Formats: sequence, structure tokens, C-alpha cells
Amino acid sequence: MSEESHSSSFSSDDSGSFSAPAPAAQQSMGRSRRSTGSADLIAPGLASEGQRHWRDVFWLGVFLLHMVGIGLVLTVLGLNRLKKKDRLNIDRYTTGLLQKQSGLTEDYWPLYGVAGGVGTVLGCLWLMLLGSRANLIMKFAVHILTTYLAVISVLCFWSERFFWGVAFAVGAGLQFLYVISIIDRIPFTMLILQGAVKMVWSLPEVMRVACAFMLVMLSWLALWSFGAAGVVASSIGDGGRWWLLVVFSVSLFWTGAVLCNTVHVVVSGMVFLVLIHGGREAASMPSKPVMKSLRYAVTTSFGSICYGSLFTAAIRTLRWKIRGFRSKIGTNECLLCCVDFLFQLVETLVRFFNKYAYVQIAVHGKSFNHSARDAWELFQSTGVEALIAYDCSGAVLLMGTLLGGLITGTCAGVWTRIKYPDTVAMVGATAMLMGMILVGLAMVVVESAVTSIYICYAEDPLLIHRWDVEFFNQMNETLHQRLQHRSARAREVLTAHSRLDGHTQETLHI
Repeated sequence: MSEESHSSSFSSDDSGSFSAPAPAAQQSMGRSRRSTGSADLIAPGLASEGQRHWRDVFWLGVFLLHMVGIGLVLTVLGLNRLKKKDRLNIDRYTTGLLQKQSGLTEDYWPLYGVAGGVGTVLGCLWLMLLGSRANLIMKFAVHILTTYLAVISVLCFWSERFFWGVAFAVGAGLQFLYVISIIDRIPFTMLILQGAVKMVWSLPEVMRVACAFMLVMLSWLALWSFGAAGVVASSIGDGGRWWLLVVFSVSLFWTGAVLCNTVHVVVSGMVFLVLIHGGREAASMPSKPVMKSLRYAVTTSFGSICYGSLFTAAIRTLRWKIRGFRSKIGTNECLLCCVDFLFQLVETLVRFFNKYAYVQIAVHGKSFNHSARDAWELFQSTGVEALIAYDCSGAVLLMGTLLGGLITGTCAGVWTRIKYPDTVAMVGATAMLMGMILVGLAMVVVESAVTSIYICYAEDPLLIHRWDVEFFNQMNETLHQRLQHRSARAREVLTAHSRLDGHTQETLHI
């Protein structure tokens, strides 16, 4: 990329405020330093164990204690109604909340087994079709999700479940508005996703890592669904059961996010090394890089993964939605002011919680916040943040994950309606979360490749050029267009401010 392109980089999104561009000389020097010493800076991070230190140990302890505590509670609640009602005499603690005997754990556990099976099949199907049909599947997810949400909303209204009907209707509306807001970005998004798929498909090791973590997740889901089935079958009132399921769902979401981000770290480290060393079979590649990256991910860097997993997903989702709405508000100044405030707040949080931190964690073993700040500063100093703001690959992958979860929840919900109509919402909602986590574990391999490609492109564009010339040229062209667009927007803003200042001075003079 040329110095002119770098010198016109700005730090906010296409429709937002602008900050002053970094000096071209400084950017060129920084890029030169990274270009000449990329491999030297990065390879030792995965090659030498002596340089690794335990990071974010507090959050590692919190996560492990949470796993032990939740595991014990799930076991107790599952056993309490296994083959005998109130086996452990827990109902004596629910005085005043009792309504009726709902059933036994084994009545509902098969329903969760269906959810786990469907989620696993969908995840494995995604991995199998990754090389040949991934692009088609992602386009399908983008366009079908709105329709699927709308259909479920109608079915909920038909079943007189008005809360869920409204919830899914609102979700369908928001999804439709978001897709409309990003429709012009879909071609570039698909380009990035195709490049990421090409990368991971050439690395069978990362597929095996994803499959192994799906098995780990299934093991935990077996215990989780055992306890959740005990909760659904319990004699506690509907309010108490819902609160317990919400707590367990939050726990499951965190656990699933931790496992997904562990895969993210392992795959990112592998992809980054392949790009840095010029190929999987390069002589300079460390021995057993996947196992080395996996060992770091589950030991010294695991605390950082646990910490980042608490907040990253929610902040990313909120950022995507605000970006989409912000670009379509128009001239409503009051609404634009409110959304701008939220946007700036979320942008501040993104500096400390972004998915690109996991690449820095994989390569350098830094703490999560340190990694997130370094990654974001790297993007802003090189102008690559303009591409990231334009790219919607993370949102597209999330749509695929949501679709997988909805299909899983629908399958479990239909069977539940046939056998136990009163508990459709409880089983369907929790089954949907199970499906999302299992499909997300398959999707994360592509997302990891996307983040690694952006980090490498910011560190040294020649790494991408050496890997795929055509892909590099298309990225370079898009970056140039986005930087020109931002420069034009900045000039418009400055011109408007100059005119306003001139008008104000004339008024005061009069």
C-alpha cells in the first residue's frame, strides 16, 4: 500500500466523526519496521516457552470455580428427580413455590439429547462443506434468517405465546433492517470469508481442533442438559424454574464462549504462523505448532480467554447493530445524537474488548486488555480499521450460528410440544442456546482466519501478497476506496464547519 493511502487513515467508522490522520512518514517507518522483522518478532512467541507468563489468573480462578460450582448444582438437580420424584428431598426448601409434580429428569433429558445431536450434525455439516459450499451457506444464512424468525413469530402467536411471538417478531425486524443497512458491504464480506475459508481448508489440523472441542463441549452439555432437565421436571413454580434456567444459560454461554475462543486462539496462532513463514511446509515453521499453540491456550493464556469471553461477544453484537442503524438514520438530529453517544461508548469498549486480541494472545501471550489495545492501535495507525469497519464477516458468521441455534431449538421444541406442551418455551429456548454453541464452535475456525488475515495485513501487507496476489490486490483496492471515502467525508465536515464559523462571525459583526 502507498504512503498516501496510509496517510489518510481515520479512526472512526464511515458515517462517524473523524480524527486527524497519522503522519505519513511515521506510518511508513512503522510499517517498514514490521515488514523487515515480522518473523523475528512473532516466531519466538510460539517457539519459546520461557517467554510465556500466566495472564489474567484471577479470571482463570473465577471460571474454574464457576465450572465446579455449576457442575455440582447441575448434578444435584438432575439426580433429585432421576427415577423418583424428590429423591434428595429438595422440595422441602421450596415451600410456598410448589405447584405440581412436573415429571422426572429422564422425561426431558432425551429432548436435550435431540438438541445436542442436531447441533452436532449441523456443526459437522458446516465443517464438511467448508471447502466447497461455505460461501453458499453463508449467503443462505444472511437471507433466510429474517424469514425463519418471522415464521417462528407467527407460530408463537398461533400457539398463544405472545411474549415469544413479540420477541421473535422484533428480532426479525431488527435482522431485516440490519441486512438492508449492510447490503452494499456483502461483496467485500464474501471476499474476506472466501479468503479465510481457503486458508483454513488448507490446514486440516485446525479442523481436527474444532472437532475435538466439539466433543469437549458435548461432554459438558451432557451434564448441563441433565441438570436442566431436572430443573424443567422439578416442582418449583414457573418463575423459579425460569430463573434457574437463566442462570444456567448464562453459565453455558460463558463456557461455550471460552471454548470457542480457545479454538480461536489455537487456530489464529496456526494461521498467523503459516502466513509469517510463507507456508505450512516452510523450513522455518516451528515443530508441532498446533500442539504448542493449544498448550499455551489452555495454560498460560487461558485466564485471558476466560476474561475476554465474558464481554467480547455482547460488545461486538451491539457494535454491529449500532453501526448498521447509524448509517441509515438520515437527518433526524435528535436520534442521531443519541445513537452517536451509544456509538462512542461502544467504540471505547471495543478498544478493550475485541476479537483481534485473541491473535495477539496466541502469538505473544499478552494479557487480554493489553492485546486488545495493541491490536486496535495497530489497525488505526495503518488505516486497516477502515476495512474492518466495512467488513461484516463476523456478523454473517453470527447469523449462521443463530440459524443453527434456531433450527436446533425448533427440532427440540416440536418434539416437546407433542409430549409436554407446557414446557415448550423452556426446552426450546435452552435447546437453541445449545445449538448455537455447537455450531459456533465450527464457525469460529473461519472467524479466526479472518482476524489473523487482518492482523497480518496490518503488520506487513507483503505477507498477504505472498500468500494470494489476487486477494491482496482486491483488499488493497477496497482499502484505498474506503480511505478516499473517509477523506472526502472529512473534507465535507471541515467545509461545513468553516462555513458555519464564517456565518457566525458575520452575524456577530452585524
